[in-house]
Amino acid sequence: MSAPSLLNDPYRDWLRKTLTPELGLQRADQLVLGAVTRRGWPTMQAFGPREVVAVLQDVYASLREDMGDARADKWIEAATQSLSVFMQSVPAPVTQEPVQPVRAPAKWGRRAHDLPLLLARVHNETAQRSLDAIRVTPELSGLERAAEWDVQATHAELRRWEAEDRLSAMRAEHSQSETAEQVRSARVQERLLDLTVRELEGEIRASAASKGAASGWKTQSGVPSQKDASLQTQLAHNRLMLSQTRAFLEVFAPLADEQGADTPAEMPDTDLEAQRLSVNVQLHPNVLRARHLLNYAEWQHRAADSQAADPRPEPEVHPRILEARQVLAHAEAEAAQLLQSTLDNARQHQEQWIILQARLLDAERRVTRLSRIGGDALSLARVQFEEQQIRAAMRINANRLTEALGLLNALSGT
Repeated sequence: MSAPSLLNDPYRDWLRKTLTPELGLQRADQLVLGAVTRRGWPTMQAFGPREVVAVLQDVYASLREDMGDARADKWIEAATQSLSVFMQSVPAPVTQEPVQPVRAPAKWGRRAHDLPLLLARVHNETAQRSLDAIRVTPELSGLERAAEWDVQATHAELRRWEAEDRLSAMRAEHSQSETAEQVRSARVQERLLDLTVRELEGEIRASAASKGAASGWKTQSGVPSQKDASLQTQLAHNRLMLSQTRAFLEVFAPLADEQGADTPAEMPDTDLEAQRLSVNVQLHPNVLRARHLLNYAEWQHRAADSQAADPRPEPEVHPRILEARQVLAHAEAEAAQLLQSTLDNARQHQEQWIILQARLLDAERRVTRLSRIGGDALSLARVQFEEQQIRAAMRINANRLTEALGLLNALSGT
């Protein structure tokens, strides 16, 4: 399938019509050209929803500076809703891309995670070839729109599994960095527990010495005092935790690359409030598949009606079309719910990161203050352990947010 030319570029046309009332035709064209140049897009590439969203975000940033957040927010919301409606009737142009071969697994029981990606690539290639055949067959011209939706759906499914593949590799990397962080925390904890055990042992020895060598640290009845019993319990507990921490380090320290913990975790720079679910829902592979089935049912109904000897107008929607519409509505609802849940999860991790960042700054200040005034080793170790725990929690939240963003991309086929 050849790349669409600018003469058939419905999404670019929609974008110009949307921007012109607010910016004027000349400035609208300048912004579009600037987006193309800045992002390195091919000049003759036809626009799709993703390109339109990118330009809308550029315009949104410009409008915020020119007219303030309130008006800019109102404009971007209206433009996004309009784009969502437009996407429901116009399939995005999909250019022919070389299909990347997938090496077949040695056995079907091995590398099973490759199979969905392999199938998605085959389905996408098949859909593209079918569309090419339909476009050169006049008798099938009425099926072209449904075939275009089929290409977009299989293309989105392919991108989804490619994103899932990248997400799987990302999770493996995150697991390694979090293990390194746990090992680093365990080392700090080992030092804290060791100092705590020594201090408790010193308190018990001091208590015993104060009561005399004959009675030791027991009362005249031979029963330890409440304070001494508490010290013994604390000592036993901290010794147990120390032995468990050392056992953990013995197993995991050789496996972890602790250099990964030296690099502070970073929060992805993203504006989650700017996520436009109405657009992402329409890009979801399941929604695109349902829209293809609706268009196919409509084509079948038109074809059957044109072949009938005495076609008569039907008073109601054909049951097959009605069923396809219901399937589409269900797919849109499920996609919206899943995307909203994933977005809410990402926002929770982002909010938790902000809280932890404030706690980290406070812990770092206390470490600096204790180090400067020469505080006792145990107090310093406690604050250092708290600081390390906060760093580990920040890495986990940053990783989960990055994964949530990757999942959003996978769910919306981006």
